This record gives sequence, structure tokens and C-alpha cells, in this order.
Amino acid sequence: MNTEEKETKPRTGIVNLERRGYPRYNVDLPVQYFKINSPIRHNPRAINFNEGGLLIYLPEHMEIGQHLKMELSFFSGSGLDTIEMLVEVGWMDIHLDKVWKNYRCGVNFIEISSEDMGKLKKFLRNLSPPLEKEIFNSRKSKALP
Repeated sequence: MNTEEKETKPRTGIVNLERRGYPRYNVDLPVQYFKINSPIRHNPRAINFNEGGLLIYLPEHMEIGQHLKMELSFFSGSGLDTIEMLVEVGWMDIHLDKVWKNYRCGVNFIEISSEDMGKLKKFLRNLSPPLEKEIFNSRKSKALP
């Protein structure tokens, strides 16, 4: 085999492309949820979210595809706003902390009123830049001259 053949050998690797439909925003917001047909409410925290769903830390393990009723509360110019929605568990991480019993979970909005979606979009517009922009800007500022 000559040197030309060695140089034309294809390269392989792994590329991780994010396929999100909406930009993510970092938050720390109170959430209330309960399982369908259950009166027991839980109070986890939303860590980031977008127009399609939330990243939350749950106190219990959920099944993928499980539906939950959820309320997200935040302050807006007119006071405290609460958005009600039906969500579906999209993914669930392993048990993260044995002391606090937290499970990282991604949920997707499957039912939300147009009025509540309007409140959500308005709230998102007033937040700091999306997470992707923050990462890009932090990498850009660390670049060497």
C-alpha cells in the first residue's frame, strides 16, 4: 500500500446534534404535579424549559409515556401567573441523589390552553438569552486571540 492510499482513508467519529424545536431557557421555578386520578400533589423544581417542555427534578420514578397534570408558576409584570398543562414523560434519568431522592426528567407539553401558551411565550421573551446562546457566548469569550 502506498502513502496516497493511507491518506485517503475515511475518518469516523461521533457527532451529537441536538434536535430541539425550540431554544431552552435556564430557570428555577416551582412546579406542582399530580398523576392522573390521584389527589396527591408533589412540588418539584423546573430547571430549564422551552415552548415544548420542561426539565424537572422529580421525587419519584416515572414511566416513559406517563401523563401528569402540571402547574408552572412564575412572576410576570401583572403578578404571579400560573400555567396549567398536561404533560407526558419523554425520558427519565437514573436516580441522581440518594439523600434528596431526585430523578431528572424531561416532560413534553401535550395539552395547554392557547391563553396559557401565550403567557408562556411572553414569559420566555422576557427571560435572558436561551441556553444555546449562553454556551456559544461563553465559548467565544474564552477563545484565544
